[in-house]
Amino acid sequence: MPIYEYVCLNCNHQFEAIRPMSQADAPQTCQKCGAEKIKRKLSLFFAESGGKAVSGMSEPSCSSCSGGNCSTCGH
Repeated sequence: MPIYEYVCLNCNHQFEAIRPMSQADAPQTCQKCGAEKIKRKLSLFFAESGGKAVSGMSEPSCSSCSGGNCSTCGH
């Protein structure tokens, strides 16, 4: 099951929950204040293969970068 990230719109507490995809947007209460005003955050990830970033690149890239293999800037 995926891990989803949430933020409470009442107290701004951020937390994670492991839930089935079918329940990603199901009602949930804040783990800190108990409010039901919760919003799911956009989750980001980083993947690396063979020492090269293939997703979620944190470094700036050039317009020639494609799939983590660029001879122009080394990505």
